[in-house]
Amino acid sequence: MGLAPADAAFAKGLTETLGEGILSQAEPRYLEEPRGRYAGQSALLARPRNTQDVSRIVTACAAAHVAVLPYGGGTGLVGGQVAPDGPAPVILSLERMRQVRGVYPRENIMIVEAGATLAEVQQAAREVDRLFPLSLASEGTARIGGCLSTNAGGVNVLRYGNARDLCLGLEAVLPDGTIWHGTKRLRKDNSGYDLKHLLMGAEGTLGVITAASLRLSPIPAEQGTALFSVPGPEAALDLLALARDQLGEGVSAFELIHRQGFDFLGAVGPDIAMPFETLPDWMVLIELGLPKGLDPQDALAHLFATAEAKGLTADGVIAQSQAQRDAFWHIRESIPEANRRIGAVSSHDISVPMETIPTFITRGGEALAAIGDFRINCFGHVGDGNLHYNVFPQPGRSRADHENSRDAIKRALHDIVHDLGGSVSAEHGIGRLKVADLERYGDPAKLAAMRAIKAALDPAGIMNPGAVLA
Repeated sequence: MGLAPADAAFAKGLTETLGEGILSQAEPRYLEEPRGRYAGQSALLARPRNTQDVSRIVTACAAAHVAVLPYGGGTGLVGGQVAPDGPAPVILSLERMRQVRGVYPRENIMIVEAGATLAEVQQAAREVDRLFPLSLASEGTARIGGCLSTNAGGVNVLRYGNARDLCLGLEAVLPDGTIWHGTKRLRKDNSGYDLKHLLMGAEGTLGVITAASLRLSPIPAEQGTALFSVPGPEAALDLLALARDQLGEGVSAFELIHRQGFDFLGAVGPDIAMPFETLPDWMVLIELGLPKGLDPQDALAHLFATAEAKGLTADGVIAQSQAQRDAFWHIRESIPEANRRIGAVSSHDISVPMETIPTFITRGGEALAAIGDFRINCFGHVGDGNLHYNVFPQPGRSRADHENSRDAIKRALHDIVHDLGGSVSAEHGIGRLKVADLERYGDPAKLAAMRAIKAALDPAGIMNPGAVLA
């Protein structure tokens, strides 16, 4: 049986079950995604008040074979939050479900509903002198349910891990409307299959996350930030190894930045203060979080001196205040916005084994040169092998001028990633944008298992159809 539309009759029946004020026609903002690659069709918007409402909505959709699109903050970059075709779906937004259900500082645990923004979760942790370390440029808008559903990464993966590493348990509504009560505050629980890891990263195709038990950490007593020039990506890897040898887990973030990002910022904004008088081609942004009694500025100065002696850096700026630390991070977080204003021909969120980062960058440049004349803005989380490798037109041209080259660019770069044992989706997910890539590069045994799991949990295929799996 195929999917049915969320039409007026369906909406009327569901309103009788839920009451007034929960259902409406979706506004345009729920039908868009940031890169403008997909546009959603007219849809019924549901904004439940609690988990029981979510269960009633999904139960009704399952009975009527109506598609459900779980919706977080709408910040996803692979089209997972929009349905460009098929019968009109129900967009299920958890924006009203933002309650912090409990905070346990001695256990370093928080239980929070899925509609809370990442910034709200971080603030709730700070109020009890704790840190929730997941950090994204979109944290003021991205919701924790969406972050977990996509297994978001961000700048602190090097030290704290991805979103799934920061989650101890979930509450979720499964595709038949059943509520799974899994928000236990346990760090050891070997009682069968681990359903939370099945739902995290599934992008709403196996159920709707409604709440989560999150792992907190102590706030580092001392923090320091610096920008160091490096001769190239190979030296950046050596500098990271040196930093970890000297400072261990005190290295919280280690970001690789190319000069092209600064050139874009200078051309189109957002406005930034340039940290170097003469910009190097490559630089790294280093963040330290140290115990009380250790001076991060001294640690960074010692790291710079050692690195300089080894030829790994020739210039650097160590932040002398919180304002300067914030200014350095403002640079890094503004690069994606500058990219958007320039207009990429093709954007790539890839990961490769760390040792092969220089090889990928070299081979990627060679492959692009064989296709056409482009600018490349390569930056990312070198500490976990995740690069954002974005391809732009030369000045005076637009991405529309190269639309016919987009597939060739993506294929060439993704072939290199696959050859190096990497992933064509590091932290943004598969969504709808990369379904064909998953089919092409995914391990056949894994894909078969994924399809079997999808068929078992969602036999009617109502959960975010068209995302992740064709």
